[in-house]
Amino acid sequence: MKLHWQMVSRGLRQHWRNQSNAAASAATSTGGNTTAADPQTTTTNKSSARETFVERIVRGPGLKDFFTVKTKQKLNINDDLPVESNIPYLSSIDFDGHGRKVHFEVYGCQMNTNDTEVVWSILQEHGYQRSQDIDNADVIMLVTCAVRDGAEQKIWNRLKHLRALKDRRGGKRQPLQLTLLGCMAERLKEKLLDQEQCVDVIAGPDSYKDLPRLLAVARHYGNSAINVLLSLDETYADVMPVRLNSDSPTAFVSIMRGCDNMCSYCIVPFTRGRERSRPLESIVREVQTLHEQGVKEVTLLGQNVNSYRDKSSSGQAPQAVGSMATGFSTVYKPKTGGLPFSVLLQSVAEAVPEMRIRFTSPHPKDFSDEVLHIIRDYPNVCKQLHLPAQSGNTAVLSRMRRGYTREAYLELVTHIRRILPDVGLSSDFICGFCGETEEEFEDTISLIDSVRYNVAFLFAYSMREKTTAHRRYVDDVPAAVKTARLTRMVQAFREGATQLHKRFVGQEQLILIEGKSKRSESYWFGRNDANIKVIVPAAALPTTQSNGNVKDINVGDFVVARIVESNSQVLKGTPLRHSSIGDYHRSNDS
Repeated sequence: MKLHWQMVSRGLRQHWRNQSNAAASAATSTGGNTTAADPQTTTTNKSSARETFVERIVRGPGLKDFFTVKTKQKLNINDDLPVESNIPYLSSIDFDGHGRKVHFEVYGCQMNTNDTEVVWSILQEHGYQRSQDIDNADVIMLVTCAVRDGAEQKIWNRLKHLRALKDRRGGKRQPLQLTLLGCMAERLKEKLLDQEQCVDVIAGPDSYKDLPRLLAVARHYGNSAINVLLSLDETYADVMPVRLNSDSPTAFVSIMRGCDNMCSYCIVPFTRGRERSRPLESIVREVQTLHEQGVKEVTLLGQNVNSYRDKSSSGQAPQAVGSMATGFSTVYKPKTGGLPFSVLLQSVAEAVPEMRIRFTSPHPKDFSDEVLHIIRDYPNVCKQLHLPAQSGNTAVLSRMRRGYTREAYLELVTHIRRILPDVGLSSDFICGFCGETEEEFEDTISLIDSVRYNVAFLFAYSMREKTTAHRRYVDDVPAAVKTARLTRMVQAFREGATQLHKRFVGQEQLILIEGKSKRSESYWFGRNDANIKVIVPAAALPTTQSNGNVKDINVGDFVVARIVESNSQVLKGTPLRHSSIGDYHRSNDS
């Protein structure tokens, strides 16, 4: 111990001597006298120039780094003061990727796909490169989903494989960094650190701008870095996403983040936070950029997309109150002010008349007549709505805190089909929710039979921690019963969709070609306005109805096809001609 303190004392005396010499040298220089440089000081300066990242961190900031002297000025409450985000004792180059290669694996919803494009935009600006081959990657990023237990189990199993891959990485290469992003990262942060110690970086949905710093800290220190703080205002409106598949004719644009609905079964409000909307102008600008890049269809994304409300300085409707469908309610007060979703939808439709517009995922309560009329009046807004019901029984809907009854939902469907007779409907359903009896489940089957959906997403209930259901109810429906009920839901949906799709046979449909069929290189697949997959054979088609030019079908083409066959999943058609959104609707109206 005595020897230790002697070494410490000797080091401190040497440090003070160096500081004194440096101060004396500076004072002499200021006075105008020329003196020979102190060899000790010169040595210290050279050493400082060669300091590594870790050495600068260990040395830490000085007092001067925590305050700056500025002229005194009066501050107005409306002044926009610049926020300094740099850390004075760390150079920005420390966050640079220096060409390190990133490999992405995306799980879950379309929002995760869009989030990945935001992340890639941020990393690309900081010197990272993308790797399609996982074996060549220096950083592997898993973009995760936490909506159901099955989605999380995929990630746990994948981490075991990646841990082995990380252990096999040879010493001649840089260490492999594993990064977990998204909803699962926020929900299970402690468990991930304790159970899977191979994870280097954990970042929640609102902390993607911090990724360059997190990756740098984890790389230099060898410890895990984590940021899962939820934000009340982060929308990434200032980040232009970089598309992962630049050849795709479709793209996603996030218009809002978070959810305020607090449905009792749903984890989203706890993993993605409160609702906040992007400025309308930034959304329109991004959509126009995608159109210039050759994108033919864009989907506006949000956890509750039709409750969008732009309250930025561009929102010029301060007295606007959110209108709600008849018979629906919420757990929060009606939202006021700003520009509603109907204004955004109309603005986007008018900005890109030759681009298809879709949106998901909405809540039934927010389908105002203004939104329905815009869908009806603008040819490029697809006549297709996602109308998640979740259950067909009023008592179950009440336990789910959905804010409507079976009767109100059916009345909304009738009202929508009155305004949009040819609308394509899709929905979500959950079977086996807490306390669901056989009689209550039968109401769900009868609702599916009554409405008939073109597309449905059907799931057995999976209890999620932190949700209201987890606190109040018991997951008491046996797994075998859930499985049997799910099978019945699938059967009911397919029977209804089969009958519903028969009406397309003989019709001409405008389809957007998305790629080659999985079953044959001789066929293409695309989707019609109702978002139903359509298969057509490869062919050279006339470019218009009037001239004799022909062109082979390719990705991104709008093609008119006559439907000749249908089932519950797809339509099959005969391609007739190339077209556009405007030409197709003008020919149908004439």
